[in-house]
Amino acid sequence: MPPRHPDRTIMEIDTSELPGIAADLLRDGHRLALVAAHHDDDSAPGGRALRVVYLLTAGPPDSRIELHVRLDAALPELPTLAHRSFPAGRFEREMHDLHGVRILDHPLPRRLVRHFHWPKGWYPMRPDAGPAPAFGEQEGPYPFLEVEGEGVYEIPVGPVHAGLIEPGHFRFSVVGETILKLKARLWFVHKGIEKLFQQRTIDAGLPLAERISGDTAVGHALAYCLAVEEATGIEVPPQAQRARALLLELERLYNHVTDLGALCNDVGHGILNAQALRVREQLLRLNENVTGHRLLRGGVIPGGATLRAVPDPEHLRAVRDDVSEIVSLALGHSTVRDRFTGTASLSLDAVRDLGCLGYVARASGLAHDARTAHPFTAHQPPTMAVRTTGDVLARFLVRAEEFDTSVDLVAQFAGDLQPGTARNPLPPPGAPARDSGVGIVEGWRGTITTRVELAADATLARVKPVDPSFFNWPALPLALADTIVPDFPLTNKSFNLSYAGNDL
Repeated sequence: MPPRHPDRTIMEIDTSELPGIAADLLRDGHRLALVAAHHDDDSAPGGRALRVVYLLTAGPPDSRIELHVRLDAALPELPTLAHRSFPAGRFEREMHDLHGVRILDHPLPRRLVRHFHWPKGWYPMRPDAGPAPAFGEQEGPYPFLEVEGEGVYEIPVGPVHAGLIEPGHFRFSVVGETILKLKARLWFVHKGIEKLFQQRTIDAGLPLAERISGDTAVGHALAYCLAVEEATGIEVPPQAQRARALLLELERLYNHVTDLGALCNDVGHGILNAQALRVREQLLRLNENVTGHRLLRGGVIPGGATLRAVPDPEHLRAVRDDVSEIVSLALGHSTVRDRFTGTASLSLDAVRDLGCLGYVARASGLAHDARTAHPFTAHQPPTMAVRTTGDVLARFLVRAEEFDTSVDLVAQFAGDLQPGTARNPLPPPGAPARDSGVGIVEGWRGTITTRVELAADATLARVKPVDPSFFNWPALPLALADTIVPDFPLTNKSFNLSYAGNDL
């Protein structure tokens, strides 16, 4: 029998078996949640090798299957899964750029993470990579697809933007105002997050997890802690589980109301944005009261959770009434509704093919939510807000409905919570451990997955976080096809993807 962790089956397979087994799992309804390369040391079975882990998940009921493939470290090669899974093709390109794994027969083998001024042949995640060498001359221009024809012209936007956002370059091919093709180029500020995790203690890894994407401190911290707890065998107290679920919904609240206002602002209704920002400030102050930090850092900790205060459900219900009025005013305004309706539609088939997550997927009819598929508490899972039109209006409505649901969930979790810390301690260094673990959380943007492997001294040997934006970024250009240039800011905000969560 293969080794089995709680809710997780681990299979050691050969490279020749990978395409067939992966295809069977995908056909049975599993999704590829994560791919991570591991550089095992000489003490590993079989000596030094490069091991690749494929995590496929499904639920309910919660199912997690890992395929472990061992490669020759001197000449690591893998058959591509890109023809069977679009996300697999992107994970493979990332793995080639950072680990030097050669992907055989990949349909789009060009660089993904590594910009063309990165030194050729230097793979930063390899153990022998050494310090980063000086960037050299540009190898050549990024191969943007050129659209030609009468009246076609290009509009470059970014990578530096006017607002407080991270850099991303967008290249529009346009006729008149109609967008024929949009190409997004990211990874301008690749931070080396995965490398920074290595050799940290479990507690020292938490602040890094909280900062993967600043507006998702709870989601990423919780996915990290769940993975660590599975790897170490820690049982989390029931009160801490409830506190964690409460914090996850508080994070959803302040982010969703921010987006509701920003979407109104992008169609010229600034007064509704001002009202949404007023509510956002109330929620940020509530967050600070609950955890001591406006972005809820410090609330989720390995083995448990800590609260300085418990939010008042009646106060949040009053906030919900406030937000409901903002939403009603927005949808009652003909300009707002007309600009939202039918703009940048994304079909259900496209969402499935691209592997989209979160409100982007649910707005197109794909009812997937990790709180239902991979629950970490015993509470009743929420009713999912699902729309089918896949346009800006649907993404707006899903957020509004999720705001209402989150208020109810906070009231449910707050019922018998008390301020303070509920935590079971981490095992001492050298204590027996399961050595690896997986955490899956429904963050406010969508499903976050983190996989952790521990070294013999209980430090972090490998941490692979995957933000939902990694899956959703390819959908933005697709949704913008045959729209008009003025719809780009509105559509971009309706997706609200994280640069930081993508550019690890």
